[in-house]
Amino acid sequence: MVISKLWVVLVLAGAAVAAPLEFDFKDPKGVNNVVFRLDAPLESISGSATGISGKVVFDPANPAATWGRLVVAAETLHVPNPVMKQHLHSAQWMDVAKYPEIVFESAGLEDVQGKGEEVTARVRGRLTIRGVTREVVVPVRLTYLKDKLGARSNGQMQGDLLVIRSQFTIRRSDFGINPAAPQDKVADEIELTFSLAGAAPRQ
Repeated sequence: MVISKLWVVLVLAGAAVAAPLEFDFKDPKGVNNVVFRLDAPLESISGSATGISGKVVFDPANPAATWGRLVVAAETLHVPNPVMKQHLHSAQWMDVAKYPEIVFESAGLEDVQGKGEEVTARVRGRLTIRGVTREVVVPVRLTYLKDKLGARSNGQMQGDLLVIRSQFTIRRSDFGINPAAPQDKVADEIELTFSLAGAAPRQ
C-alpha cells in the first residue's frame, strides 16, 4: 500500500513538472516593445510600439508544442516626428481607428533546436496588419528563465519568465499600407525586431 501511494505521488509530481506553462505578455513594467525600421534611399524611418499583450503556452520539455497569440495595440505605434506619427496613424497608412490591433497567431514551430533554457526554431503563423492576414515563417529564439519573475518584479511576484526574440522583414505592400507611397522615400520592406518577456506567476 505504501509503495502504491508513493508511486502515485511520483507520477503526479512528474506530470506537474512536465505540464506546459502559460506566459502572459502584457508587461506591467511597459518595457516590452517592437522596433520597426524602413530604410529607403532618401529617408530612414525608425519607430516602436509598446502596447503588447497576449499569451504563449510553452513546455520546456517539449518546445515544439509551443503555441500562442501576441497582439500589438496599433495606437501605440510611435515615431519621433509628430507629423509623421499623425500620418502613420491615419487611414491612408495604418488606419488605427479602424484596425486597432496587429495580431500574430502561431501555428507551430519548425526546425526546433535545443530544449529547456534555450531554444531556437522557426515559427509558422498568421500575421494580421490593417485587416490583411498573411502566413509567415520567421526565426525565433526562446529563453526560459525558471524562477526569475521575482527578480524582474522586484520580489512582488514569483514564477517563471519566457523571453521571445526575433528579427525579420515584411513588405508594406503585402498588407496594404499605402502601397502607392514612393519607395525612394518610404521603403517597401519593414524590418521588425523584438525581445518580449512573458510571465508565468506561481501562487
